[in-house]
Amino acid sequence: MQSHSNPEFNHGATVDRNRGLQKVLERLIATMERDALIIETTNRLRETLQVDRVVLYYFYYQWHGQVTFEALSSDEFSILGSTGPDGCFNDEYAALYLAGRVRAIPDIESEAIATCHRDFLRQLQVRANLVVPILTAKGLWGLLVAHHCQAPRQWLQSDIQLMQTEAQILAAAPCIQQS
Repeated sequence: MQSHSNPEFNHGATVDRNRGLQKVLERLIATMERDALIIETTNRLRETLQVDRVVLYYFYYQWHGQVTFEALSSDEFSILGSTGPDGCFNDEYAALYLAGRVRAIPDIESEAIATCHRDFLRQLQVRANLVVPILTAKGLWGLLVAHHCQAPRQWLQSDIQLMQTEAQILAAAPCIQQS
């Protein structure tokens, strides 16, 4: 008795293809969930804090990253894709944020900061700056940053706590822990 198989139907290849498609679909869903969470978070923070810009600075490689999301009061404040000054953000600053540093600068013009940092913030039209780390089990995933561009701003403890809470929520989200 001879058995013949249809060369167009290979069950093993079909199962492998389906597994591959399932993995792609799961990754796509996780990415969409992550993006929706970040967009919702940055928009809510910008509205609640009444600032010109809230951004997510994502680290894609050891201390190299870029602004991947932003919520704006006006399109003129867009810095999407900005990578930051390479010479300013070094291992020393990274270690501070890894340790949970929160940096609230009410006025970049009167704050004791590095010249390259002040120049960079001026270039981005920043006048007041609030930076909170997003820390996952893998380390420093990103920075959640609020910018007030039009005038100095005295950051309230409630502003800082809100940013920290939102950063912790982001860090705990499965869609971010897996990325």
